[in-house]
Amino acid sequence: MVMTPDGRTVPPPLADERATLEAWLDFHRATLPLKCEGLTDQQLRAASVPPSPMTLLGLVQHMAEVERNWFQRVFAGQDVPAVFGDAHGQGAGDGFALVAGRGIDEALAAWRAEVARSRELLAGRSLDDSGRLSEQEAGHVGGQDVSLRWILVHMIEEYARHNGHADLLRERIDGVTGA
Repeated sequence: MVMTPDGRTVPPPLADERATLEAWLDFHRATLPLKCEGLTDQQLRAASVPPSPMTLLGLVQHMAEVERNWFQRVFAGQDVPAVFGDAHGQGAGDGFALVAGRGIDEALAAWRAEVARSRELLAGRSLDDSGRLSEQEAGHVGGQDVSLRWILVHMIEEYARHNGHADLLRERIDGVTGA
């Protein structure tokens, strides 16, 4: 097993499809909390650039919501509430809204719990098993049924895109780049 200098496991270059997909998802999952390490609450709440309100704390919360949506709601068909409500504690937000008193420790704990639940739901399941999108979501994809394979690829893309956002946020905050 090869590790990056910051402790992330490098996905194996010669593995089967399932192991490759899960390793890349885990690699990108491990990247997100690294972007938040060593920052103050104020820094984690610092918005990127106007007009965007995106923050590192908001990204962690958002990815907890994304994990819950794709693995619990879509793949497992569970009717579960949002991890975080909107800024006023109501409704099913996307996780980006920040509330006083909820800091990185709480957000990371919730995100880690969602990742653990996602792993439980995937254990022993085939890449060909499918979940079901709502009619509204299906309009963006072209159908209601999506395979676990599709969901895993989508999650890798979702984390990679948001980790890119996190890279830029972190660089703006304190100049740290990479990882």
